[in-house]
Amino acid sequence: YVLGNLVVANDANATANNILASLELFRIGIIVFLMVALLDVVVAWALYVLLEPVNKSLSLLAAWFRLVYAAVFAVALLPLLNISQLLGGAAYLKAFETNQLHAQVMVSIGAFHAGWDLGLLLFGAHLLLLGYLVFKSDSLPKWLGILISIAGLGYLIDSFGKLLIPNYNINIAMFTFVGEFLLIFWLLWWGMKRQTANLAAQPRRA
Repeated sequence: YVLGNLVVANDANATANNILASLELFRIGIIVFLMVALLDVVVAWALYVLLEPVNKSLSLLAAWFRLVYAAVFAVALLPLLNISQLLGGAAYLKAFETNQLHAQVMVSIGAFHAGWDLGLLLFGAHLLLLGYLVFKSDSLPKWLGILISIAGLGYLIDSFGKLLIPNYNINIAMFTFVGEFLLIFWLLWWGMKRQTANLAAQPRRA
């Protein structure tokens, strides 16, 4: 949301001026991105525990894909930190012309997106494995596993497209993410249902 409102495609000056005008918001966006990467580590562990009974080896592999994705995503944030420094007004930056600084801002944004696309390639592989495990599980619905696998394919197609095809501008994942979205709410519902059942099964004190 932050980048989408600040970055103007093919306009380095407008992008740099937008970020300068909202530098605190930009830095908050970086912190939120970092929190997402850290939470992905927790999610990787939780899904491994949930799906280990289905297939321990594949569940571990899926967890590793998500962990590596989180690491790649965290490293991809470094160019955004670089932008914060470039526009921070340090005295040594006076050696650069304004247009040079703004051009470096766009290069850093491009590097961030390239790192993110690489990370989403790993995330797509994670979802493919996750979808298979959900499909094979006796506790989760098979239709959810199919939708999660379709979401993974969407990420894989988009990531390979951006890495291999110049000016690739198709966003298949925008239409295939449904399974990933539904998994969140299904797990929340399932968890609350199990907790309610466990509480009901506990003996009442006199």
